[in-house]
This record gives sequence, structure tokens and C-alpha cells, in this order.
Amino acid sequence: MADPEQAAATPESRPVESRPAESRPAETRPAESRPSEGRGGYGGHGGGGRPQRGRRPRQSEAPSGEGSDLAEKVIYINRSAKVVKGGRRFSFSALVVVGDRKGRVGLGLGKAGEVAEAIKKGGAAARQAMVPVSLATTTIPHEVTSVFDGARVLLRPASEGTGVIAGKTVRAVLDAAGVRNVLSKSLGSKNAANVAKATLGALVRLRTRDEIFRARGIVIAPKATAPAIN
Repeated sequence: MADPEQAAATPESRPVESRPAESRPAETRPAESRPSEGRGGYGGHGGGGRPQRGRRPRQSEAPSGEGSDLAEKVIYINRSAKVVKGGRRFSFSALVVVGDRKGRVGLGLGKAGEVAEAIKKGGAAARQAMVPVSLATTTIPHEVTSVFDGARVLLRPASEGTGVIAGKTVRAVLDAAGVRNVLSKSLGSKNAANVAKATLGALVRLRTRDEIFRARGIVIAPKATAPAIN
């Protein structure tokens, strides 16, 4: 039978807590003293622990040069709710107008579960639906009236320095098209979508003097210049 004092002196009979960290098994060592096995973090860097699954580092998207000179404005944002078994689900729709302020303008409607995503979709749809508009320098060439559903919009040309005399919905469309002097009146429905579409319809119907003569087959003779006096 072994001596109790010798048995207590052997390393195998020591308590686990009294052993040095180097002689303990890997399972009983603290996490910070274990050797790194290439796990944890991104890119295989050490540091212990399991890698976080489902998470990726954020990447900043560089803005593209396409469409950077276009003016974009949100006309109206609508929220709708759908009642389901678990509650109500909300969705958003955004009406966006986009134009280069040089005679091209477009309207787009985007729908999504978030406001930012709806605005993004509406802007993309408006860029694809841009149409040219006939302008006379900073105003419109003639008076025009347009009707869309219950909305009716009247536009009249104005002299330089008048500005855009219009409501916020009509003003947003006219500013995007590049009209700086105009008189307008919104009649009938106050629905923002209908008013915006009526305004866009009025701009599309505009024709300059040269375009009207060209459509009728009328040839305009060039103006005779006066001889120079020496």
C-alpha cells in the first residue's frame, strides 16, 4: 500500500485548480489561453470562438455617374395596411418626379415594405418613363389644359420674372421639367397623383411654333437680313 504522503505528492493526484495552465488539458484551460485554430472573425483570423454566421461586413456602394444631373422629388407617400391572422402588415407607395430641368420629365410610382425602398423604386420607374417637353426658353409656348380623372390643370405662359405660380404638386412637376415662369390653376380633384399626371399631360401636349408648322407642312422662309451700312 502506497504511502499517503507520496500519493499526495504525485502530479496525478493534485486538484485540477492547482495545476499550471500549461499542464492542464485543453478542455479545462481558459478560452484566452487556448491556441488559435484559425476560427473566429472574418477572413480566417484568429481570436477564438466560432465565426459569426449570417453576418457579412458592410460594403459601401459607390454612386454611379448615371442620372447624377437629374432632379428628383417625392410628391406623395401613401401607407396601406393589410389585415392578416397575425395582425396588420403595412406597405408604402411613393410617387416620385424626376427631370433634368432642360425639357425632360417623368413620373414613377414605387411600392415596397419600407419608405426608402419605395422611393428608390419610384425614382427608377420615373427615370425610365421620362418624356421630352417643348418649352419656350423659361416658360411654355402657349396656354394648355389637361384633365386626368377628376383633376384638371390649366397652364398659362408668363413673362420673365413671374416665377412658378402653382401649388406644391404642380410646382414639383414644372420645376423638374425646367419651367421657371408660368401661371397655373388646379381645378377639380385634389388627389396628388391625379394632379401630377394631369400636369404631365399638359406639358406633353405643348407644341412650339416650328413644330406646328412642320406638322402642317408649312415651310417658313428665312428672314432676310438688312445689308450692313458702311
